[in-house]
Amino acid sequence: MTDPGPSWPLVVGVDGSAPSLRAVDWAADEADLRGVPLRLVHAAPADRHPGPGATVPPPPAGDVLAVAARRVHIRRPGLRVEEELAPDEPLCALIRAARSASLLVVGTRGRAGVTGVLLGSVALGVAARAGCPVVVLRGSHDNQAVPPVRGRIVVGVGEHPAAVRFAAAEARRRGVPLEVARAWRRPASETAGVPARPHEKRASGELPAALAYVPAGVEIHTRTVEGPAREVLVDASHTADLLVLGAGRREGRLGRVTHTALHRSACPVAVVPHGEDGR
Repeated sequence: MTDPGPSWPLVVGVDGSAPSLRAVDWAADEADLRGVPLRLVHAAPADRHPGPGATVPPPPAGDVLAVAARRVHIRRPGLRVEEELAPDEPLCALIRAARSASLLVVGTRGRAGVTGVLLGSVALGVAARAGCPVVVLRGSHDNQAVPPVRGRIVVGVGEHPAAVRFAAAEARRRGVPLEVARAWRRPASETAGVPARPHEKRASGELPAALAYVPAGVEIHTRTVEGPAREVLVDASHTADLLVLGAGRREGRLGRVTHTALHRSACPVAVVPHGEDGR
């Protein structure tokens, strides 16, 4: 894969919905923080038609992009904005756009009746297949990347080094601490009365290897927690501005920890492909 240039744009998917406009806000903050252009991508297949039960037709594609662009100009007046109207289905359009993006941001409405709980197929598909880091914001997430709301970035030890490097870079940009968490569990064969100290100590011993990917100048907090990694990281998301995970892909599907976090995280989730350096 070609290395990204220093000014590769940050891409955000836009469909005119409130969740996608919140994603535009977050993406505008992040693009300004990175010093890169923001590219608004709206997928509008030529044969698109209103879904079942729709009472009004969707707005013209040009209007969707124009509304989003005006929103960005108001929020970040000096930010360079590019608009792209893609004659494809959203998943295909965004995966293609990710090939020349420093970061891809998507919002999601979830499924009918459970907004913010279950992710839509586009958000999951992009996170599982995009060639650049992807940030997913569900409907209940804050619509700003800066200033920090909770004041920390969280990454789990055991994730690929690319995820740790990405998390460290995000913490440095925002000027907030990086929390490096390591989940651990007793073997199922051990009874509750067996001391857990050896397992916790072994988990703590894995932290220095992860910290080797964090550059000087980033404030680091470390902790080890007993429990399944997916539960530990979801809990940590409640006091984080961003949860960073490796994609953990197998045959085009996300790993269990990443999949669970995307469905249940209380903050935006960044999914970093293996082999990427956070672009």
